[in-house]
Amino acid sequence: MAKLTDKQELFAREYLKDLNATQAAIRAGYSEKTAKEVGYENLTKPHVLELVAELKAQRVEQTGIDAAYVLRRLTEIDQMDVLDILLANGELKPIKDWPKVWRTTLSGMDVVEMASADSAALLKKIKWPDKVKNLELLGKHVNVQAFREQTATEITGANGGPVRYADMSEELLEEKLKELGNGRRSNQLESKRSDL
Repeated sequence: MAKLTDKQELFAREYLKDLNATQAAIRAGYSEKTAKEVGYENLTKPHVLELVAELKAQRVEQTGIDAAYVLRRLTEIDQMDVLDILLANGELKPIKDWPKVWRTTLSGMDVVEMASADSAALLKKIKWPDKVKNLELLGKHVNVQAFREQTATEITGANGGPVRYADMSEELLEEKLKELGNGRRSNQLESKRSDL
């Protein structure tokens, strides 16, 4: 790895805190006026990117938490079923008999003391994790992309072949380009015709 300046090394370490290049540059000691540009520039330098990747890998190794782990946990939470913690008569199972996902994921519970010989407490109320928020996080996961608009436009010529621009009027070409979302640029027609 190429030699980094102290500021570049500090920038890489600071960048991992919030993945904000501008703020990382400021925290690393760069001027606030130039932090945005310096942050962007640092993220284009291979030796800085190598250090960022190395530090990320170290963090994953230390914590054991990566994107796959987060996705697994979100899926576990999504699949939580209240029947897993209920007895056949509708009463709650003892907490020690609950699946781990229930014991580690509940947002809260209210316990009321009881004066009974066979139990020390009575569970009155449990608070589920926010399932809607959980689904939202699942949907945003980089491999799921449930909320990314799934639109693809494909324009083809006759019989699914390539579009023949040389045979088109300027108006028809402009219409096709607008369908693709490109709009018309001054030299676009000429460049398309010269491709033929």
